[in-house]
Amino acid sequence: MENELKQLIIDALDLEDIGIDDIDNHEPLFNDGLGLDSIDALELGLAIRKKYDVKIDAEKDDVAKIFSSVSALADYIESVRR
Repeated sequence: MENELKQLIIDALDLEDIGIDDIDNHEPLFNDGLGLDSIDALELGLAIRKKYDVKIDAEKDDVAKIFSSVSALADYIESVRR
């Protein structure tokens, strides 16, 4: 699931110079980590909804935790899809 998500991030955000091996599963996606911003979060949220039929509500209290890393995002998607 993590590698699939990494590829989704790369494709959805047109990260041309990054491969899935360049993204650590536990690295922060925003700010100091991969360096994504709020616009990237919106685009990534749409891509996740489209691919996995999982909506991540931006108003959720734990949205920052959900998007904290590839691993956290994969755990959330898997828990919602069960």
